[in-house]
Amino acid sequence: MRTSSNEDWLARSQAAVWHPCTQMQHHARPGAPAYLPLVPIARGEGAWLHDFDGNRYLDGISSWWTNLFGHANPRINAALREQLETLEHVMLAGFTHQPVVELSERLSALTGGTLGHAFYASDGASATEIALKMSFHYWRNVGRPEKSEFLCLAGSYHGETVGALAVTDVAIFKDAYAPLVRAAAHVLPSPDFRLAEAGESPADVARRAAAGLENWLEQNGERTAALIVEPLVQGAAGMAMYDPEYLRLARQLCDRYEVHLICDEIAVGCGRTGTFFAHEQADIRPDLMCLSKGISGGYLPLSIVLCSDTIYAAFLDDSVARAFLHSHSYTGNPLACRAALATLDIFEQDDVIAANRAKARAIGTALAPLADHPQVRHLRQRGMIAAFDVASDDPHFSRKFYRAALDRSALIRPIGNTVYLMPPYIVGDDEIAHLAQAIEGALAAVL
Repeated sequence: MRTSSNEDWLARSQAAVWHPCTQMQHHARPGAPAYLPLVPIARGEGAWLHDFDGNRYLDGISSWWTNLFGHANPRINAALREQLETLEHVMLAGFTHQPVVELSERLSALTGGTLGHAFYASDGASATEIALKMSFHYWRNVGRPEKSEFLCLAGSYHGETVGALAVTDVAIFKDAYAPLVRAAAHVLPSPDFRLAEAGESPADVARRAAAGLENWLEQNGERTAALIVEPLVQGAAGMAMYDPEYLRLARQLCDRYEVHLICDEIAVGCGRTGTFFAHEQADIRPDLMCLSKGISGGYLPLSIVLCSDTIYAAFLDDSVARAFLHSHSYTGNPLACRAALATLDIFEQDDVIAANRAKARAIGTALAPLADHPQVRHLRQRGMIAAFDVASDDPHFSRKFYRAALDRSALIRPIGNTVYLMPPYIVGDDEIAHLAQAIEGALAAVL
């Protein structure tokens, strides 16, 4: 008999599946303060997820920041059905195909041609690894092997593979693997405007952090390969937001000291911050850019590193040793690329960036009353990302809030004491109101 209830799927999943970013014991103790519900999902429709018992949950975090245009989007579905009948996969070493060529061309065009070549992988951490390796290998190829060290920001998160952990500054992900992690990465001050001193504006905080970068490069620029940043919003740091002034100054400093600027747009690209790429708000371009999550509309694993022509040209040589010998079995998968092309079509056809400005205003208006809550701190927003911090000493706050939000038909999963919204772009006014009400109710239930 086919199992079709939540209870059946829960039992089967707990017996067979090791879930990511989870202490599995937290799924096994209902009633405990640290209990983390495991929710079986039968189907998705629009901004909603439906379980096997008839309950539904408004996806307020876009399923880990991936979903842009809703679950089971008809236009992306149609593109994938068509691609399935044409080509499901071919290796990209020695072969090419229409979706990967068209996607590469369109992404380069979105950078004004500044980033002319695209390298493909499957997930964000892999994109980080690729960007770091490209920068390191570039400097070796141009006869400057001493430029081998990397810079990242305090609180930065760039993935959980070993190379990516070297430029990640979130202890819970990194500390257990410290003996495996390359030491030649240095943590610099974050421009997070929550760190403002008395009388400082967000731009002042950005300039102060950039001064720290300048001090480092003055002393160490000769051995520094690249600075990697999450433009404007540092996600795992608790949606730490900062002024574009930091990116402007960082670009100038990287140029002065001949250091690559890597923009990790994995979470913040594809319109999340109000422009298609977050770094556009600083009127700059990076040397390398990482994309993933929303680029396929939340459908299929896909990550991309876009690089400047200068970097690409440094790998062209008769010697194979000077080539970039990095690969993944499903690099440039046609289905994933076709999903990304359909996603870009929706952006163009629906003028999504402009439409999101109105949705962002609606989200800001809906959450504005929270500023008066006695335990809410730093209510903030950048485009379609809104967040606030909660003053609570309860070590289980995030899990309790998550459970309370599920009880109110909303998927809202805090990062520590930071509650945030990053909904799909198709949410309407009623759904935005539902999310705001769920947040208010969950706060009342757990504080």
